[in-house]
Amino acid sequence: MRESESDQTMASVVSRNIAALLERRQAEERGKGAQERLADAITSFTGSMPFVYIHLVIFGAWILVNVGWIHFLPRFDPTLVILAMVASVEAIFLSTFVLISQNRMQASADRRAELNLHIDLLAEHEVTRIITLLTAIGEKLGVAESRNPELEELTKDVKPEKVLDTMDQVEQENKEE
Repeated sequence: MRESESDQTMASVVSRNIAALLERRQAEERGKGAQERLADAITSFTGSMPFVYIHLVIFGAWILVNVGWIHFLPRFDPTLVILAMVASVEAIFLSTFVLISQNRMQASADRRAELNLHIDLLAEHEVTRIITLLTAIGEKLGVAESRNPELEELTKDVKPEKVLDTMDQVEQENKEE
């Protein structure tokens, strides 16, 4: 295969993967319920500069009126207690919406991490089989490198639970030091 044909094949694989991922993301978006959409819309708006500007204007005007700097409007909250209460209630609701969005984003990130692990394990298994096959071919052809002792270790499948156990053990040892 010529280089341009290889590039086209690679481009078509990449395009196919991108299309599949976009379709999946769009399907997940379509599958959201009304409450999730509302939480996303609120979180998106409250995390924007227009939200900050609106609050600067409203809170600024509230404060200016109630400290008496705008004389033609009557003071309605001279101690600013109502403003503090409004801001507190707003903060409670906004933090709840942010947590809802973060929980959903974390669940999505967990799914992606599991998918990545699954793909990595499949790739590792495939590479192990390729090494086994190439070692056998090398032995048959009398290639010296096929007798490299490291190859035997590389032909063993990695067991994810053993890797996790080893990681936990090393982490525990580091904590104890």
